[in-house]
Amino acid sequence: MKQTILITGASSGFGLLIANKLHESGYNVVGTSRNPERHQSQVPFKLLSLDIADDDSIQSFVKKLFSEISQLDVLINNAGFYLSGLAEETTIEQGRQQLETNFWGTVKLTIDLLPYFRKQRFGKIITVGSIMGLLSFPSAAYYSASKHALEGYFKSLRFELNEFNIKVAMVEPMSFKTNVINSSVAAVGKIDDYASYRKKVEAFAKNLFKNSPEPTPVIDTVIKLVKDKNPKFNNPVGKGAGVILALQHFSYKTFENSILNQINKTQRA
Repeated sequence: MKQTILITGASSGFGLLIANKLHESGYNVVGTSRNPERHQSQVPFKLLSLDIADDDSIQSFVKKLFSEISQLDVLINNAGFYLSGLAEETTIEQGRQQLETNFWGTVKLTIDLLPYFRKQRFGKIITVGSIMGLLSFPSAAYYSASKHALEGYFKSLRFELNEFNIKVAMVEPMSFKTNVINSSVAAVGKIDDYASYRKKVEAFAKNLFKNSPEPTPVIDTVIKLVKDKNPKFNNPVGKGAGVILALQHFSYKTFENSILNQINKTQRA
């Protein structure tokens, strides 16, 4: 019997690539999109409507899902968006929406699916977070906060679900080539005191994403976690991920200076 895998945000970015790969590998894939009718003809797997920032949408989706499937083997939480901007220039409302989608939306969907997983007494929950859930960079305060929150939530949940044979894992990608920047939301505020620094940080971010590698390692990592009987919880992905995490934990000043030097170097270039 084919395993059934649900992946949120499957119409673009990591979600689309992961869903396509899983479908090609023989899994029964169900993806979600806020506008499935716009994308269904372009993908080989089924897309259902879901807006994880809308409670009614989540409840309707779960009912629809289990009217079409009898068993859910793996949940891959992937839906979300990127809010960029200096912390003080980002409105509280923008920050709230970032957390409402990336954190609360993911949590609410997971909670609504847990009764089905517990009844089965097995399952797997894989959440695509970010390296910025383990550290942070300038101009990403709220995005990083949302990803840090996911790390903390699922760290606790993994213990609580252990007796039900439900495995929990996080994937923390570095920067990879996806449409994340094209679909990102920018802070609306502008404070004169930050003008020079903002210009440096924007150039740094643009250069970072421009030189990012293809996302194949992220896709491979998720596939590996789907197959592993006992996946490890933290799974950073990307060149230099281990080094930068070690620097942050054991030599924060070196980590800080490295980021500042890269920002200044990019600006000079």
